[in-house]
Amino acid sequence: MAYVISTINLKGGVGKTTTTIGLAEMLSVEFGKRVLVVDLDPQTNATTVLVGEDRWRDLNAQKHTLVTLFTDALRPDGELAEFDLDATLQRKVSPVAEVQSVDLLPSSLDLIDVQDRLASMPSGRFYSNNPTDLLRKAVRPILENYDFVLVDCPPNLGIVTLNGLRISDGYIIPTIPDVLSTYGIPQIQARVKAFADNLGETIHEIGIVVTKYRSASTVHRTTIDRLLNDEELPPVFETVVPEGNAIAASAEFSSMSTLRQKYQYQGGYEVFRNLAKEFIEAVEETA
Repeated sequence: MAYVISTINLKGGVGKTTTTIGLAEMLSVEFGKRVLVVDLDPQTNATTVLVGEDRWRDLNAQKHTLVTLFTDALRPDGELAEFDLDATLQRKVSPVAEVQSVDLLPSSLDLIDVQDRLASMPSGRFYSNNPTDLLRKAVRPILENYDFVLVDCPPNLGIVTLNGLRISDGYIIPTIPDVLSTYGIPQIQARVKAFADNLGETIHEIGIVVTKYRSASTVHRTTIDRLLNDEELPPVFETVVPEGNAIAASAEFSSMSTLRQKYQYQGGYEVFRNLAKEFIEAVEETA
């Protein structure tokens, strides 16, 4: 079975999707891993980075996104379900030609409207339906096909995020090293632990990934020191993702041959390769 790891932060714009995609593509190319990206974020950034906006629009129009899984749960008993896992699963995604083993379960903007309604979904026969268990039931048949599953969660702790955590062995927190971006980390820890305890399971704190780092910033340097010295927080990855044009541009859907081209030979390739290596070691250590 795959190692399933969620990426989460309560603040948007912290490099969460860039980190997820960088890890997925690097795990595929440099480490020969089979990777599934599960995009639960209604902003659909991971989806459009991997398949482009045109293909996403087609998938959304055909109801081949994860929102269909959740809207099915809101249907009255007896109504025909529309979610088709095989049609929704997008194989060998990424505009980078050498990336050959990354698959995707795409997101939809419509997830924004669905999340609040999931709390009132029908309980099902014998009260067997749980709104946080929908994704697990749907993807369980395919998890054995992958080495790693990366779940890109929305910037909240709602029911859709809990679906991602429900299938996860652990989670990482990408964050800009400033006060606003790191403020919610203890809340994430407490909520995830309470959720896992309620399930009778463990969801491991894999670590904090520092993103958009500016070495000239005193705030960034002092925040990293605070994260490193706070024993109550998750461990901090040694690899730091710097702020830079090449890494920022990596979030665009653009065809090219290699990941080295994608990161424009400006150190981004080495950063994500080092991060992926450290990520594998951290995940395997918790297993």
